[in-house]
Amino acid sequence: MKKRITSAAAIISAFALAGTTVYAATKYSAEDLKKLSSALLGETDFKEGQDLTGDNVIDVFDLIKMRESFTAGTGEFAEQVIGITDSNTKYIGRNIYDDEKITWLVQSGSAVEFTVNAKSAEITINGDGHTESDEKYRPRYAVLVNDEIIIDELLSVKEKTVKLFEGTAARTATVKVIHLSEANNGAVGVSSIKVNSDAPVPVAPTAKKDLSIEFIGDSITCAYGVEGESQYEGFMTSTENFLKSYAYLTAKQLDADYSAVCYSGHGIVSGYSSSGDAVTDSLVPDYYDYVGKLGSYKTPWDFKSNKNDVVVINLGTNDNTYCSKDYETRGLEYAEKYAEFLTHVHEVNPDAYIICTVGTMGCTEMYPYIEMAVESFKKSSGYDRIMSYQSATHTQSDGYGSDWHPSPVTQQNSAYVLADKICQALGMESSQIGLNVAADAEYTSTFDDTANMSAYFSDWDHSYHITTVAGGEKKESIQAFVSGIDIKKGGKYRLSFKIETSDGAEIPFVIRSKSTGEIIFEDTFTGTGTKSPYEKEFESPITAADAELVFSLGGTNNLRMSLYEVKAIKFE
Repeated sequence: MKKRITSAAAIISAFALAGTTVYAATKYSAEDLKKLSSALLGETDFKEGQDLTGDNVIDVFDLIKMRESFTAGTGEFAEQVIGITDSNTKYIGRNIYDDEKITWLVQSGSAVEFTVNAKSAEITINGDGHTESDEKYRPRYAVLVNDEIIIDELLSVKEKTVKLFEGTAARTATVKVIHLSEANNGAVGVSSIKVNSDAPVPVAPTAKKDLSIEFIGDSITCAYGVEGESQYEGFMTSTENFLKSYAYLTAKQLDADYSAVCYSGHGIVSGYSSSGDAVTDSLVPDYYDYVGKLGSYKTPWDFKSNKNDVVVINLGTNDNTYCSKDYETRGLEYAEKYAEFLTHVHEVNPDAYIICTVGTMGCTEMYPYIEMAVESFKKSSGYDRIMSYQSATHTQSDGYGSDWHPSPVTQQNSAYVLADKICQALGMESSQIGLNVAADAEYTSTFDDTANMSAYFSDWDHSYHITTVAGGEKKESIQAFVSGIDIKKGGKYRLSFKIETSDGAEIPFVIRSKSTGEIIFEDTFTGTGTKSPYEKEFESPITAADAELVFSLGGTNNLRMSLYEVKAIKFE
């Protein structure tokens, strides 16, 4: 039989187009749907009987027909209670199904997701022993119906029922229950869903996505304090929200499935240390092979059944509290242990592209040791599908969360950058959304025979300073260039910078293609005598990977201009 594999994106689109068609149904189960979806994604082999359309081709249309059979109502509504398992529910992240028939969402962002066809539906949520913890440390979770949050709370009881929807007519909705806090503070359970439905299969798993990303990290990945009121506020699970973590936001931007393994205060060679001594009971590599760290959650994780296309490692911030006492010795110790961990991560994720980073909360001294570890791993393994980059350190202007952790703005900015890095790694086209496409620009200047000037670039704050001695005959006699800006046709950008120059001095500037000279945007900045901000939005009429921002400063003797914080951020 001819087999054709289609993408999950095509599957989702086809569902949307054909979701209202009704077939007289052969009775298929949610498990049948899961098997056919996996086969179409190339994860398992096709089976006889999966050619539902009878065209000798197994493709997305067979999946559509199977899905349609689920929604073909009988007209006889009845209440039924359906247990939540991995056969009728999509598991996201590291979850456990226990002997009590409860699915436990263990890690940050762990979730179950499924579609429901019914007049009404409600779900049973379960809590573990951490529901009796101090209110500051109880697990936090949310329930979303069609991407709208209907409940977001700390779990304070061992069992409760959450109404998903109700009405007089059947409807189909997508439901997600997600663990918002971290594994250090317990898990969230989901055991059953009660429906009033006439559908042969009222509950079915959502489709897998084409891309799967695993995030390994510490409190930054957990979104520790992302909703904190200030940097002076201490830890509470009520201010952790994985929906605002760079990890979740990266997966969302790339339409990817994800899994997270993250523990606040943990590291590679040492956990957070207030004394400078090694804290060896808080090492992520010791718990990476398990679903969780605590009690019965310390169960081996099945890597073979949960394959990743990309693994992102963001560890080193806590290690810095130990390594900073003696970088020459302890930094090398960190690099050695990091390389060992890379070897193991590769062993259990043999086909995954590995991306390593650090720097969001500073601790940039650790980055050279990550580079050292990456090179050591590449040399010993011969595996080159790995890269590293230094994350931009958060700033006061973006705000801080609890205990100086990243704010929502910082988490989102980190996601924009990481999504772009993943696209580069996998050879995918990046949307560039949220990127400062001038971040790596080169600063230069020129003057003609009628002018003279001096210039210097400051590495400390990426500022550029020009002093004209003889201004020359025209504005273009002296020009400053910010080169190497990648602009996309139809992209909408927010250009901003700060300039300090003489009061009333007029400095025209353009963004243009360096190769063709075609103008993309132009304006004039008027000096105030102090460092003044500029910000405007524009839409590019062309694609110009070689775009440059050009300031014309000629025509005036003894003019000084200092340029700061140049950003061209693509927002649409």
